[in-house]
Amino acid sequence: MKHHFITVEGNIGAGKTTLTQLLAQKLNARTTLEAFADNPFLSKFYENPNQYAFPLELFFMAERYKQLKEICHTKELFQPVTISDYLFTKCLLFAKVNLPEEEFRLYQKLFDIMHHQLVFPDILIYLHAPVQKLQQNIKKRNRPYEQSIPDEYLFNIQETYTSYIKQHHIKTIFIDASNADFIGNKAHLNVVLDALEKDFEAGQHYFTLP
Repeated sequence: MKHHFITVEGNIGAGKTTLTQLLAQKLNARTTLEAFADNPFLSKFYENPNQYAFPLELFFMAERYKQLKEICHTKELFQPVTISDYLFTKCLLFAKVNLPEEEFRLYQKLFDIMHHQLVFPDILIYLHAPVQKLQQNIKKRNRPYEQSIPDEYLFNIQETYTSYIKQHHIKTIFIDASNADFIGNKAHLNVVLDALEKDFEAGQHYFTLP
């Protein structure tokens, strides 16, 4: 495997963690998985976004930083492969959607201090699915606090992700996950595995699942 640090990203309900775990099994890689359930502000945020957005995003950023910082200090950074189900920049992207301007500027200052201390992934796998598919996945996994997420919120997150990737010319495997079934359809997982073996320049490289 030519990539030593791989990140899987996508909107809420896109299947990031599922794909990360399946790839880790195939590549004998270790995983760094977001501990979203540990955030005490998550359910409160969905009930009252204006009140809890800032502590929610601060908690997520601190936890993500702690996890990814450990990768930087681990002697086995490049052996074995490490696969994460989030990009640290996710902090800034969600904060941009969730926070008012003054709070976002403060948050960005903290983000900039932390971001430069972390290792950036060799390649990003981005799962793109329409909002309708995301809502289906969200209902299927049945986390109570997610069941009333508006379509508009998911659309805003989607737009923020894709805009960031395009602007920063990140080396990205862009997967159309409209019909993704990585567990039930081996061909879908093989598309991603085959893509990881290719030599890519920076930028987006699009793949459609059979």
